[in-house]
Amino acid sequence: MPELQPLRADHAAAVLTFERANRAYFAASVTDRGDGYFDGFAQRHAALLAEQAAGVCAFYVLVDDDGTVIGRFNLYDIENHSADLGYRVAEHVSGRGIATAAVRELCTLAATRHDLHKLRAATAHENVASRRVLTKAGFAPAGPATPADLGGKQGTWFERNLTSPR
Repeated sequence: MPELQPLRADHAAAVLTFERANRAYFAASVTDRGDGYFDGFAQRHAALLAEQAAGVCAFYVLVDDDGTVIGRFNLYDIENHSADLGYRVAEHVSGRGIATAAVRELCTLAATRHDLHKLRAATAHENVASRRVLTKAGFAPAGPATPADLGGKQGTWFERNLTSPR
């Protein structure tokens, strides 16, 4: 059973393997990260951990039973009890409800661990799978996303209000 884990320094190699293995798959629906991302991965990973330690972001990886990273789920721009959500799952696990389950779990963690009250996520119009994940995880369309929001693509912002047990 895959486990959602907070990003740690020792995840670096597995995350890099995940990103390289799925690069072409991701580039079909989101802007490619470019060669510089991979060339400077160690520094980027360290920077993410620093952002997480500062509390401005919360990064998670979905780890399969064998230790393989099969997804990334990120809360970024945390401010005023809200954050933006971004996620990606490996091609070989897509279409099996894994992303939806992880987004639902992250919504719970966002409320209980990070004291967030609202999440939003942008997805391109042509990214039907991502739109489906968000809808199944309780997000509702909230307005247009511009090409500046989505790396040159038109899309929609989705929002979900969270209920914290506190």
